[in-house]
Amino acid sequence: LLLQFNLVCEDSWKLDIFQSCVNAGFFIGSVNIGYIADRFGRKFCILTTVFANTICGLLLVFVPTYLWILIFRFLQGLVSKGCWTAGYIVVTEVVGPRYRRTVGILYQAAFSVGLLVFDVVAYAIPHWRWLQLTVTLPCFFFLLYYWCLPESPRWLISQGKNDKAMKIISDMAKKNRKKMPSHLEDIKFEEEDGGKQTPSLFDLVRTPQMRKNTFILMYTWFTSSILYQGLIMHMGLAGGNMYLDFLYSALVEFPAAFMIIATIDRIGRRYPWAASNLVAGAACLATALIPEDLHWLKVITACIGRMGITMAFEMVCFVNTELYPTYIRNLGVMVCSALCDIGGVVPPFIVYRLVEVWQELPLIVFTVLGLIAGGLVLLLPETKGRVLPETVEDVENLHRQGAPKEKQIYLHVRTSE
Repeated sequence: LLLQFNLVCEDSWKLDIFQSCVNAGFFIGSVNIGYIADRFGRKFCILTTVFANTICGLLLVFVPTYLWILIFRFLQGLVSKGCWTAGYIVVTEVVGPRYRRTVGILYQAAFSVGLLVFDVVAYAIPHWRWLQLTVTLPCFFFLLYYWCLPESPRWLISQGKNDKAMKIISDMAKKNRKKMPSHLEDIKFEEEDGGKQTPSLFDLVRTPQMRKNTFILMYTWFTSSILYQGLIMHMGLAGGNMYLDFLYSALVEFPAAFMIIATIDRIGRRYPWAASNLVAGAACLATALIPEDLHWLKVITACIGRMGITMAFEMVCFVNTELYPTYIRNLGVMVCSALCDIGGVVPPFIVYRLVEVWQELPLIVFTVLGLIAGGLVLLLPETKGRVLPETVEDVENLHRQGAPKEKQIYLHVRTSE
């Protein structure tokens, strides 16, 4: 790509634009795709974004100029993040608190597996057009989700479609060889305002706790993206083997996933999340201060920082879904993670331009961002053992040390009988 479009010397800045344009698409498409998923359903969002992303990927193979590459990469950014986020929302909405953290982390671990596979495929297929075609064609298989992926029952309930939700729940029970509780069909699902709820951006900041959650989550998404991508780029400046460096950066994500699974149900969400940000920030500072002649030690500390920010990245994805009610959950995740997309635009300019002032200056910037994020996370409510909130009132009550929602519903049903 560099040689074909001459992205070197005085035109090297165009490579920064190429790396940032897909994140710009993520940012612009975040709110719209989030609204579609909350307004028309998770399944509809997944299918439409997969189809659009695949078509853009195929067209990218045949583009003749650098400008058209930017256009189709930008269009891919508009839709591809919506597909990933809608899928994440579905897997967290169809399970209870006991299994939510496991399926959420495994969903993200699949991304790490994809990085390893991509590294091997890229090594075997060095030409970028053939590589683009190879990774795009399998995406058509995702369209088979039309026949095998059910809609989220939680979303159906939030839209007043209780009959469809009960049918899906009944099918799940049969496939899992479980019996539905005898009282479940008699429960009246109560939505806020007594009917169908329509997602609105104003709901994200309408109440104090929702407002605090939104602003803190925005900052942590922003910080996680900058440190995650920035550390990869900064390690690449050492001039080592490109494929090995990419492999190392992907391998450290697996210990991060195991550490999350081992801690968040024992300790909770906030403390491991805060610690991961603090470790990432401290590792960046240590890497900047280690002398150049101890290159092996710089690599180790940089990998520790990468593992820390990977944990933080996976935690913000996971906790973000637990801090918004069902009817605006996808919108909330998409709006907050839009700051991740802004963060994805910034790293090429931070890393490649600040190193001209001082080689380690980007790491100092990463240190400050990571330490601030670690402190802000502690201001969020703990969601360990809580069911997903259904209304704004549920979110406002998360910070209170009251009975879990399951027990409140149980007592309510027993009293009504």
